[in-house]
Amino acid sequence: MPLLFNIRHLEGKDLRLKGELPVVELDLDLHDEVIHLNQPLVYDLRVEKLDKGILVQGSLRLPLACECVRCLKPFQQQMALEDWTCHLPLEGDEKIEVTNDVVDLTPYVREDILLAFPQHPLCEPECRGLVNRKDRESGSAPEPTLTSSAWAELDKLKLRE
Repeated sequence: MPLLFNIRHLEGKDLRLKGELPVVELDLDLHDEVIHLNQPLVYDLRVEKLDKGILVQGSLRLPLACECVRCLKPFQQQMALEDWTCHLPLEGDEKIEVTNDVVDLTPYVREDILLAFPQHPLCEPECRGLVNRKDRESGSAPEPTLTSSAWAELDKLKLRE
């Protein structure tokens, strides 16, 4: 069931939405090889009616099963939008769709979740990537090789003064 609320319930008081939303309901159409969604979205939201709109504030949390893009090691990462805010206009060109006094928050949540996804998930910032078999057997990781840059080569020049 999508993330819905009845606009009539906002008359005179704020509304609190708290629960879990199955990933299937988000309809993310995710075709990512390194990010997998196996657990539901956890939400805790406060909805209040303004003069010409609705304000939704709260937190969204989605556990991600990731694979490191450098070493391919699987790891868990929590995608958290702690101060999520969404303004839904009730009038004008961008007004929200209200069907039988019900508003669907799912498209707004989906959009912000997709924007918050990690582009290149890393198991740790210092991950060195895949280790070859010889280094794995000896127990040592290869030292990074320093390549000279164009600036370093220019510094070697001895110019006349």
